[in-house]
Amino acid sequence: MITSVSGILVSATPLSAVIETGGLGYEVHIPVTTAERLPQPGQAVKVHTLAVYREDSATLYGFATMEERDFFRLLVEKVTGVGPKMALSVMSKLSLSTLKSAIAAGDVGLLAKCPGIGKKTAERLVIELRDKLNPADLAQIAGRPGTGESSAPAGDNRVNDAVLALTALGYKAADADKAVRQAWIALGASATTEALIKKALG
Repeated sequence: MITSVSGILVSATPLSAVIETGGLGYEVHIPVTTAERLPQPGQAVKVHTLAVYREDSATLYGFATMEERDFFRLLVEKVTGVGPKMALSVMSKLSLSTLKSAIAAGDVGLLAKCPGIGKKTAERLVIELRDKLNPADLAQIAGRPGTGESSAPAGDNRVNDAVLALTALGYKAADADKAVRQAWIALGASATTEALIKKALG
């Protein structure tokens, strides 16, 4: 099983990347949320991967963090009717923290806004994944200290608080999520909640 790929980024689009290592170039399918965090072509990169094998193909899917990779696996393996392409689409629309929050809160409306996800599939996401969220994830979603990594946007309380602030100002949840993700990338991991909000609004 290929669990990660490290090498030089040859090229990238919002949904794929080519990484060269050991004389081989690996095409890795990625969500937009991972593409936003890739370095410039020619620089070193590492993605956490899941290989999906079919009768006529073998495809690598890559993510910026292990948590995102593991959540993708849950979507593909545990949710009826959700395949790799649909799972990638869902994770391209919303960050991991927002997805987990929506599932924990039973926010079918937000999940149904993801491309290719109708109301019935959104309901299945909630029903089949809610009890599979880690206690640490639920603690963070409830606003209590959690044990998840704070080195990435997924699960970071500053990011979650900034998204909530923007939605309170009238932003749509998906738009607020995207704006805060971009602010995080621009400002770095040391950014405060207030700085993220200001950057997202600006």
